[in-house]
Amino acid sequence: MSAPELDLDAVRLGKTQDLAQAQLAGADLAGADLAGVDLSQANLAGATLTGANLRQSRLRANLRGADVGGADLTDADCRNGDFRGTSFVDAQVNLVSFAGAFLAGAVLSHLDLVNADFRGADLRGATLAGSSLRGADLSNANLAGADLSQADLEEANLNGAVLRGANLSQANLFCSQVEQVIWDGAVLEGACIEGIPSLADRISR
Repeated sequence: MSAPELDLDAVRLGKTQDLAQAQLAGADLAGADLAGVDLSQANLAGATLTGANLRQSRLRANLRGADVGGADLTDADCRNGDFRGTSFVDAQVNLVSFAGAFLAGAVLSHLDLVNADFRGADLRGATLAGSSLRGADLSNANLAGADLSQADLEEANLNGAVLRGANLSQANLFCSQVEQVIWDGAVLEGACIEGIPSLADRISR
């Protein structure tokens, strides 16, 4: 027996707090009030969530190719979620945890990601250009081919990260942690590497 069809108007108005495993692929939820809603394992692939209120929501879900531009994701739980190709343009992402999330090809440029948790996240080919990642935890994250140009990574934890072929031109890496980082083919032109003697030695060779 198939699951009953969801009332999207009720969902948009925040009248449905439990949407775990809900089938919402391609749904138009622009401006929806989803604060605190449990969306665990929900299918929101290709959904439109522009301007939505997702504060403190449980977004350990499939948002592959979704548009969350301008949405408020403050303190949302996005751990292990699928955000491949998702657009976060102008979104509020303070205190969000993306640990273990799949963010390959996602657009996260010019965002406030201070102290963000990206431990073990897959960020291959993601765009983080111009974003503030001060103090962010990117340990063991895969950033191969990612665009981090002009990103602020001051005091970020990059230990064990893969930055193969990543663009870090004009990035601020002041006093960031870079033990066991894979730098093969990374572009560091104009990057600030003060406080990282090991990286300075690598570039000077």
